[in-house]
Amino acid sequence: MKKSIKTAALTALAAVLALSLTGCSTSSDSGGSNTPSSENASPTGQAPSTTGAEDKTSYTVGIGQFAAHGSLDNCREGFLLGLAEEGIVEGENLTILYENAQADGAIASQIVTNFASQNVDLICAVATPMAQSAYSVGKKKDIPVIYTAVTDPVAAELAGNDGTPAGEITGTSDKLPVTKQLQMIRAILPQAKTIGILFTTSEVNSISAIEEYKTSAPEYGFEIVDMGISTTADVPLAADALLEKVDCVTNLTDNTVVASLPVILDKAAKKNIPVFGSEIEQVKIGCLAAMGLDYIDLGKQTGKMAAVVLKGGQKASEMKFQVIEEAAFYGNTKVADDLGITLPEELTSTAKELFTEITQ
Repeated sequence: MKKSIKTAALTALAAVLALSLTGCSTSSDSGGSNTPSSENASPTGQAPSTTGAEDKTSYTVGIGQFAAHGSLDNCREGFLLGLAEEGIVEGENLTILYENAQADGAIASQIVTNFASQNVDLICAVATPMAQSAYSVGKKKDIPVIYTAVTDPVAAELAGNDGTPAGEITGTSDKLPVTKQLQMIRAILPQAKTIGILFTTSEVNSISAIEEYKTSAPEYGFEIVDMGISTTADVPLAADALLEKVDCVTNLTDNTVVASLPVILDKAAKKNIPVFGSEIEQVKIGCLAAMGLDYIDLGKQTGKMAAVVLKGGQKASEMKFQVIEEAAFYGNTKVADDLGITLPEELTSTAKELFTEITQ
């Protein structure tokens, strides 16, 4: 009898131990979740992703903007929208580093050097001086550059005559529709003879645009009077001198000049001289009219190009720069009223947008 009791006790003890060992192998220290078996565990000890084909890749992009003004701000906004439409979304799988050079070339170089030191996956360069700085630094660190708002990539030595990139750099051009702008000015000012243009002597885009204006202007009965500046500090005196010589002013996409556009507009208004813009934001703040581009659309196009490069679809060097061909009429009826000018119906009837006030 004692022997059978002892045997039963030993059997019960063995069962308890077996249950105890089984419990240790199936529960975590927290007593709640199950841990994966060693053959399913990741190298870090964490459970593998169960999202299947979901893209978990993340990117870091440095956006360097040369100057602070509406059109370049719109480029940056559009760039992020274009990336988002391709599934690369800030705050989800995209980290953005953003810096503005305040129209200073030395600061532009510092910005892209800083981006390179942080090993960004790509640099988005907004405007020509920034693109030139970014390419100079990026090619040393093997960082692709996608630019936007570069009027003449060939003159800026970012691409060949056939559009082939100079290296791992490509993007979008905001080439001015010079002929359409001259046609518009003639329609609005049938008696005008001289058009003034302020430009920055160090901006290759501006130099090439003025050459095109001078070539095309005589066909429409105009003479171009240009005046160069070096910095924004030069703008007030240069504007005063130019306004003494011209019937109207047309603005380029010259970043240094655009950054000081309110100064030019104020001086021109006092002399009742119309100022024509080159894009929508300039018309909003007081230019009479423009045959211009939508810079948010330009930025979107740029963002989609960047997405292709980030995802490995193509290298920047394999993509020729792109140009938005469509230019639309934008007018400001408040400015027209202040100047005593009636915008022709042939323009207003097809306008993409007409503004009835001047925004600051």
